[in-house]
Amino acid sequence: MNVSVTGAYIYYVIPILGGIPITQTTVSLAAVTILLTIASYCLGRNLTKRPGNLQVLTEKGITMMYNMVVETMGAHNANWFPYICTIFLSSICGSLIGMTGFLRSTTADLSVPLAWAVLTSAIIWYQSIRHNGFLGWLKGFTEPVAVMTPMNLISEVAQPVSMAFRHFGNVAGGGVITSILYTALGMGSAVLLNLISATIFVPIILLALAVGLYFWGRKTQKAVRRIAGLALGVLAILGLLQYAGVLSGVPILQFGIPAVLSIYFDVFSGFVQALVFSMLSMVYISSACPPPEEANHSGNS
Repeated sequence: MNVSVTGAYIYYVIPILGGIPITQTTVSLAAVTILLTIASYCLGRNLTKRPGNLQVLTEKGITMMYNMVVETMGAHNANWFPYICTIFLSSICGSLIGMTGFLRSTTADLSVPLAWAVLTSAIIWYQSIRHNGFLGWLKGFTEPVAVMTPMNLISEVAQPVSMAFRHFGNVAGGGVITSILYTALGMGSAVLLNLISATIFVPIILLALAVGLYFWGRKTQKAVRRIAGLALGVLAILGLLQYAGVLSGVPILQFGIPAVLSIYFDVFSGFVQALVFSMLSMVYISSACPPPEEANHSGNS
């Protein structure tokens, strides 16, 4: 995940309207939009009655997402499926694009989930006005009693803010932790290499122990001993290379270890946050779009 603690890097400022910055997030958003557009075109063309494997997977994913929207929002709100699906895919791809190493995760910039949250709130307000009328929408801020009006107004503002900060905080927090881990592993690499290459005798002793453990493990059929022997053997080789000056300044601990955390912060956490944001959007929008019979009953009352 490519997340800078100081924020998105500004590549260029367009000298109009007081300056419009083109940042890492802007480039990442453009890349996500282009990728999703190309994917939609490629997956949606040449559909056949006897689908291939790719078409089956595409239809399965769309069906699962559509069923989730219908079950959460009701069949009368199925028309919101394109919007929810767009938010969901944009969030996932925006989080995963940080794994490229040179593009920034779009969801690690507060402006992106905040824009989605404000758009969702605008939809909710529009639907409330559409079903209850403008006066009916304003009346909702005074219920159950007029003294609740300030709290209701704060709640309307807090809703998009909480949605945005929940999504942004989890993604950006993971990026900060990953950055700190990279720094710590770099320092740990230097300490480890210096210890095992202090003298030529240290890697030689480690190598002898590695050979002994490995063959002892083979003789006794103990996998733990063989693994320990291999680990010591790797350390011994690294110590010899460091003593020879080959590995000078190479952060060996940064290879592989951060990838494990990346699976959680980029893949798992990104998917969960996209799902949570989409679910909240569905719940809030469906509350403003009741079934026709309930809307008519509310209007008559």
